[in-house]
Amino acid sequence: MAEIEKSAESVEEAIEAALAELGISEQEAHIEIVQEGRPGFLGLKAQPSIVRVRPISGAAQSDTDEESPPEAAEQLAIAEEFVRGLLGTMAVEADVESAVVDGSSYVDVWGQQDGDDVGILIGRRGHTLDSLQELVRSVIQRRTGQRCVVLVDVEDYRKRRRSRIVRQAHDAAGQVRKTGRPQSLEPMNAYERKVVHDSIAAMGGLLTASEGEEPNRHVVIRRP
Repeated sequence: MAEIEKSAESVEEAIEAALAELGISEQEAHIEIVQEGRPGFLGLKAQPSIVRVRPISGAAQSDTDEESPPEAAEQLAIAEEFVRGLLGTMAVEADVESAVVDGSSYVDVWGQQDGDDVGILIGRRGHTLDSLQELVRSVIQRRTGQRCVVLVDVEDYRKRRRSRIVRQAHDAAGQVRKTGRPQSLEPMNAYERKVVHDSIAAMGGLLTASEGEEPNRHVVIRRP
């Protein structure tokens, strides 16, 4: 299968569209960022994100594989350094450490004592954490020229959210198999939709597609 090129407002949305069209998971794809998106400002025209994606021949890797991508070690070091510096600037006392969980590379932030309020780094529905993730993504992209594979988490918020999403996806998949009717999940951001796509792809026998416009874009699970 030939490579395809997709554009969208964000890199993650462009990747999601390309993977959906190819019918493969991220672990089965080689992804190249052709252009980083940027919003319009003071008369400057907005610039979309563009990615080029092609299948990796013979790739078949579970999303629960404990091995991290080869570029993750360098990116983890960069992300840790950046997050520590940012927290210092914000005068937020917290511990920062790296971990690989279910094949994903994390920089974890923890309050140093019981009662330490690092919730400010999460924000309502994770919006502040998403902004922190975007900062880290930009730093890694600029310094390495690679797509960021590191996730920033605070007090395991992102991991707990991921587990809930996977459970919801599996429950919905069970309903699709039982009734034959498509099931729509709640609106999610691009990262969370990718979690659903990968989770259902690992199960096999069902299709997923993202539908709707942001911020109401959601995943629909259906039979082939």
